[in-house]
Amino acid sequence: MVQKRTREASHAGSWYEFRPAKLSSELDKYLSQVPDTINGKSLPIPGARAIIAPHAGYTYSGPCAAWAYKTLDLTGIKRVFLIGPSHKYYLTNCALSTCSKYETPFGDLTVDAAMCSELRETGDFSNIPFHKEVQEHCLEMHLPYLWKRLEQTFGDDASAYPLIVPIIVGVMGEAEEDHYGHLLAPYLKDSANACIISSDFCHWGSNYDYSPQYIDGVLKNPGHKSPSIIKPNGTTNADVEEPEEPEVSPPPYHEIIKKLDEIAMDAVETGVHGNFHRCIKVTGNTVCGSHPIGVVMAALEALKAEGLEDGKGKFKFIQYQRSGLVVDKDDFSVSYAAAYAVI
Repeated sequence: MVQKRTREASHAGSWYEFRPAKLSSELDKYLSQVPDTINGKSLPIPGARAIIAPHAGYTYSGPCAAWAYKTLDLTGIKRVFLIGPSHKYYLTNCALSTCSKYETPFGDLTVDAAMCSELRETGDFSNIPFHKEVQEHCLEMHLPYLWKRLEQTFGDDASAYPLIVPIIVGVMGEAEEDHYGHLLAPYLKDSANACIISSDFCHWGSNYDYSPQYIDGVLKNPGHKSPSIIKPNGTTNADVEEPEEPEVSPPPYHEIIKKLDEIAMDAVETGVHGNFHRCIKVTGNTVCGSHPIGVVMAALEALKAEGLEDGKGKFKFIQYQRSGLVVDKDDFSVSYAAAYAVI
C-alpha cells in the first residue's frame, strides 16, 4: 500500500526554518544548550532507544525537544518508529503512512515499506489519508532533529540512515492502547529499532476549553460534575463532596498547569500504563499525545513482564517548559516535556 510519493515538508518555512544551513545552525544551538551529561550519564545515553518530545514550532518547543534528542542513542539503529496523535481527522485505531519518503529541508527519509506491510497484515491498522498526512504536523516536526542526530551518528551518507515507520494513533481506551502496545512490543525489544513519541503536554485556556482549579490536592474541573482528589502521582482518585472555600488563595494558574503536568509525568514515570491512563481520565489534562504515550507504555510494560532488565523500560523526564506563564484564566499556553527510556 506504500506508494511512490513523498510527503512534503509542509510546515517548513512557517513552523520551522526551511533553509538547510540556517535550520542546522538553529538545531545545533539548541543541542549545545543541553548539558553533555545528565544525572552523571554522558549523552547520548546508551540504550536510550525511546524518547518523548514535543511537536510545536521550534521557537516554542525546539529547546525542550533538544533535551530528548541529545539523549537518543541511535547506534546500530536500522529503523525508527515515529508515533504521534491525530490532529487533523478523527481516528479510533492506529494508521500507517502510504508514502515512500518523508521530505525534510536536509533531504528525504525513506519509509520502511516492508514493515508497514507487515503491520497492515495484522488487520489492526488503517491508512492515513494522504491529504491528512500532509496537513498533520506531529511527525514532521521531529524529522529535522532526527536527521541531525542521524548525521551525527552515521555521517553524511544519507543512504546509510535508518528507515522510518510513521504511525498516527487515534482516540482509544486503555484496552485498545494495551492491544497496540503488545503488538508493537516485539519491535521495541529489537535493539535495531528506536521509537520517537510525539506529544505536547497541557494545552491550557479558553482556546482548548481547559482551565480547572487545583487547590490543596482537590481538582475542580468544569467538565466534571464533582471535584476529585488527586494524589501526587495521579494514580488514584475519589469523588468528594464540594469542599469549603479554602482559606488560602488559589495558586497562580501557571503553577496549576505545572502541577497537573507533574502529576502526568509522575504517572508516566511509574512505568504502569494503567496509572497514566487513569491520570489523564481523572485530571482531563490535555496531553495531545496521551494515546501514543499509552501505547508505548503498554509495549514497555509487556517487555518488563517478559523479563526486561530492572531499571529499563521506564521513561525519565529531564526537561519541562511552557510557552508562557499564564496569569489570567482565559490566557493560553502549551507545555512541553522531554523524556527518554532505556530499553
